[in-house]
Amino acid sequence: MNIEMLKSTWADMSQAGDEAPLYFYSHLFITHPELREMFPVSMASQRDKLFGALGHIVSNVEKLDSDTGFIEELGRDHRRFAVEPEHYSAVGSSLLATLKQFLGSQWTESVAADWSAAYGQIAKIMVIAAEDAADDAPPWWDAEVVSVDRRSIDVTVLQMRTSVAMDYRPGQSMAMELGRLPRLWRYVTPANQPRSDGLVELHIQLVPGGQFSSTAVRKVRPGDTARLGAPMGDQLTRPFNDNDLLMVAGGTGLAPLAAVLDEINTQWRAEGAGPRVDLFHGARLPWNLYDHDKLTTLTEEPWFTYRPVVSDDPTFHGLRGLVGSAVAAEGSWAGRTALICGSPPMVGHAVAQLGAAGLAPEDLRYETFATLDKSSSAIGQTDEEGSR
Repeated sequence: MNIEMLKSTWADMSQAGDEAPLYFYSHLFITHPELREMFPVSMASQRDKLFGALGHIVSNVEKLDSDTGFIEELGRDHRRFAVEPEHYSAVGSSLLATLKQFLGSQWTESVAADWSAAYGQIAKIMVIAAEDAADDAPPWWDAEVVSVDRRSIDVTVLQMRTSVAMDYRPGQSMAMELGRLPRLWRYVTPANQPRSDGLVELHIQLVPGGQFSSTAVRKVRPGDTARLGAPMGDQLTRPFNDNDLLMVAGGTGLAPLAAVLDEINTQWRAEGAGPRVDLFHGARLPWNLYDHDKLTTLTEEPWFTYRPVVSDDPTFHGLRGLVGSAVAAEGSWAGRTALICGSPPMVGHAVAQLGAAGLAPEDLRYETFATLDKSSSAIGQTDEEGSR
């Protein structure tokens, strides 16, 4: 399998812009109209999500030699769509038809064979993972909203209870479908560790024009229903070492880090020992520090330090500027593992600042899987919402 060819032909085909995903979905729905009901009523927000994700994964197929974990997570996650093995064949056929249409003379017999082999390898991994998951986990978890707290101008904290307790690692994300928005799934991240009573806390930030975030922040009420998909991701979970932690959050990128703090607090209370944590939470304005009171109370614990950072209010009495710069200016963080979550620009800036300050690349952890929800969080937030 020619990996460089897969990458180069995908890059060439991507030059077609929106025409390629439009062709892909048209081909898929014409040849398999029964699949249309799996997608949102309005395809405007869908755009190139599935198509872009497929191309990204297949054209990076060489990574499967060392790690199939992400693809297996995708297979388990796709059970929420009631995906069957034959659906993978339909999608694969439309992907190959689209490549043939836009690559023209580049679509040779050998190119077709390599793309077919790569997609087949990915599909097999996903199907097997989904089949294995069906033995002990539901395709989704039904949930009911139990409280709604409009914490700031543009942030709402939702608490919901799943009918069956979810098993996830603090820091993981999952897709959510609101009962008010059927078939419109977006990734969210619990802000608490798993609880036996099934309670899940979510931090949702309003983004202008975002259908999901607007509904979640403004319209959801106690008693509303939702579905949660399978847990995904591992970069914002606790690392398997004894390092103290540096947490850097922007906006609702605080949520996965709050879940890890919940887990660590439980450990300290039970064992009297655990990692020490420094958390920097960045926001544009003071009222966007929506969890300030809770985090300030947690500083009473000997293992935790909290420093809010505000970028757009020169009168703020505390650290000011971009959160990544503020963290780097505080001195050396050598020996720490950094968990970073927020908007893609915030994460990119913080990673660069901390790298320049001496933190090794392997000690800088941030999630990237949700970039595939747009084609969605480098990370911390999904494509429209900032719901992390």
